[in-house]
Parts: sequence; structure tokens; C-alpha cells
Amino acid sequence: MTSTLKISSLTKRFDGVAALTDVSLTVAPGQRVALLGHNGAGKSTMMKIILGLIPATSGKVEVLGAAPGSAGARAGVAYLPENAAFHPALTGEEQLRHYLRLRGESPSQALSLLGRVGLGHAARRRIGTYSKGMRQRVGLAQALIGHPKLLVLDEPTSGLDPVSRRDFYALLDGLAAEGASILLSSHALTEVEARTDRILILARGRLVAEGTLADLRRVAALPVAMTVTARNGYANTLAEALPGARIDAAGLLHLTCAQESKLSMLARIADFGTKVADIDVVPPSLEDIYSHFSQREGQ
Repeated sequence: MTSTLKISSLTKRFDGVAALTDVSLTVAPGQRVALLGHNGAGKSTMMKIILGLIPATSGKVEVLGAAPGSAGARAGVAYLPENAAFHPALTGEEQLRHYLRLRGESPSQALSLLGRVGLGHAARRRIGTYSKGMRQRVGLAQALIGHPKLLVLDEPTSGLDPVSRRDFYALLDGLAAEGASILLSSHALTEVEARTDRILILARGRLVAEGTLADLRRVAALPVAMTVTARNGYANTLAEALPGARIDAAGLLHLTCAQESKLSMLARIADFGTKVADIDVVPPSLEDIYSHFSQREGQ
């Protein structure tokens, strides 16, 4: 098996309405893959098919080399929904011990799993007293049972504070380093931009873009933004010499150029020598790229 997840020409229709159309992709062991798309783009439908909760209309899906929902697939797949719900009267430890028994694992692992997601201090508190972020971490601890080879995560950082989000992605990095594949759906584009290996963009049920962030930047061909800080008295001189440059209220120069012109533009600015104090180069963000591909599909 060379891929953890392989989808070929996947199509799903509900009463004649296409939720997914001819989607093909693969996820390799150890890859962190972001699944992006607007509400209704088909992300949840794809996840349900991967988990074996609903059948595909046509196409083929292999999860760990097996059919979705089969015993072989279920044994190696973990799922974390956006809103994880647990019995409020149980403690975190009791809830994890219950899930460990269901998976045929030793209940004694409960405390170590809760500690791994930063809930060791609250293991013996009732879940009814937990914040939403804490409940989400209980869900992540439950997803880690049995050392899954594929984690399917739907808006997993919903309700987490910034520090908890950082710790969450650090945990995912560690799991990926151990060989686990991660398929993560999120609307928090700034989070996933630097913490995923590949990006998939769904729009209207079709896979409209996939690849690394560098790949998508190259295909989208969006302009690069530059901010130039001129030394005192030289802002107007630089603005006159750089077509399209504008000066803001703080005296900074702003300009854009095509991706393929970035190096030549930098060289041109550098030729001004000591008249330039600093240059900031801002490539298109994931949000820019996502908007580009989504709007293009809509058109």
C-alpha cells in the first residue's frame, strides 16, 4: 500500500443533485492535507464517504487498502467532528476508559491520552464542567486511541484558544512524523497555511485545485505585494522611479508585481542602495488563493 487514502472519480448524488463530481486524490502516509471549501462545497459528504457512513454513487474509494467502513478501514481510521459531544456526568477519564474498552484497548491508557492533549489536570472533573475547547480536546484524545493511520478532522480547532491551537498543530506534526496521515477540514485558513503539506480546494463539489502552497501560488499567478521603506526624504524619488507605487500616510511605498517579475523588481529596488531602508515581500496568502480558485469555479 503506497497511499493511506485513494479516491478515484468519486461522484455522489442526492436525489439527482451532485454533491461531489469526479473527485480524485491520494493521501500518502505522513502527509498533512488541508481540505478547504465553502459550506456546501462537498467536504462533509466526502468525509462521510471516507468513513463509510454513506455510499458513493460512483467511483472508487480505498482507505488503508480496504473499502470504507470495512473492519480493516475502521481499525486504522479516527474521526473528530466539529462539535464533539460527550456525557456531561462522566469525567474525562471515565469517558476515555469507555472508548478504550469499545476499541479493545486497555482502559489504563486514559490518563496518558488526556495528558497528551493537555487535559491531565482535568481528567477527574465532570465533562459537564468543561469548556468547548476542553471538550474538543477530549475528542482528540478519543481519536488517538489505537494509533490510527488516518485521522479525519472536521474543524478540529473550533473553540480552542490560540495557545491550544498551537499545541494542537504541534501534536499533529508529531503524529505525521510517526507516519499518520491527516485529512483536516478547516475554515481557519491562516492556521493551515503553514501547518499542512498539501491543500485541496473543493468548489461546487469539484476538486478545483490541489498541491502545495507553492504549487497553488504558481498556478493562480496572483501578484506579489511589496512594501518599501525609504530613508528620510527619498520616498517621492522612489515612487517616481517605480511605476504603480503609491505612498501611504506613514510614508511607506506599496507596489505589486507578477510572480515572474519578483526577482527583477527586487533587484531594481536594491539598485537604489542607501535610499532604501527596508523591503517587505508579501506573497499571495492562502486566503487569496482560495478566493481565486473558488471564484473562478463560480464563474
